Amino acid sequence: MTARRGRRAAGKRRGAPRKWRGKPWKPWAVCGTALLLELLLIWSPLRPYAAGVLILALLGFVLWWLWRTDRMARDRDRAWREEEAVRRGRRSLARADVMTGTEFEELVAGLCRRDGCTDVRRVGGAGDTGVDVTGRLPDGRTMIIQCKRYAPGRAVAGRDLRDLLGSRVHFGADLAICVTTARFSRPAQDFAAANGIATLHRDHMGLWNRGAALGSLLGVSGGGQGDGRHRVRWKKTYGEA
Repeated sequence: MTARRGRRAAGKRRGAPRKWRGKPWKPWAVCGTALLLELLLIWSPLRPYAAGVLILALLGFVLWWLWRTDRMARDRDRAWREEEAVRRGRRSLARADVMTGTEFEELVAGLCRRDGCTDVRRVGGAGDTGVDVTGRLPDGRTMIIQCKRYAPGRAVAGRDLRDLLGSRVHFGADLAICVTTARFSRPAQDFAAANGIATLHRDHMGLWNRGAALGSLLGVSGGGQGDGRHRVRWKKTYGEA
């Protein structure tokens, strides 16, 4: 009891109650507001002016609140876009390398939708006639996609692209695309170039997965595999088939 009384006495000697400590302006603000209201009640000629001031203050507060809300929403949207760009930039094909064939087909279908393709459907499975994804490009052309989730050291053979060419005729598609996490053999690359089949090898797939648009990659279809020296470096990097 003695100690408690001592603390109370010390608090009184220190001055302001605990809730006002560190914020000396609060008592003055409360007192000033009370005094202003008392003057307005006593001196009636000031009431119209005070009402105008209060209305303007209220309008200013509403405008400030709307501006602040809009700024906060824009800041949150900007932060989300920056974070998404960072996540997209950090994506790699390491995730695709451990996917099943079905998961890789879903990834390709999702990238098509991201780039504005419509009517995108995954049709891979038993009896898919060499087609895993169908859809329509943003320019209206119909497309079929064959997905080859191979180990990086493997190569897509020419027979796979011959099957894809037959599927393009079967579906009546405007464009046939073969996407792989590996590379294309020389016969497969030559066959694709001769028959208008778009080929996206591992390097292109990595660019697509990191944000490049499908339309921009179709313009470099089949390129980037280089000569024999490039293929030697590829094998050193990814290993033999």
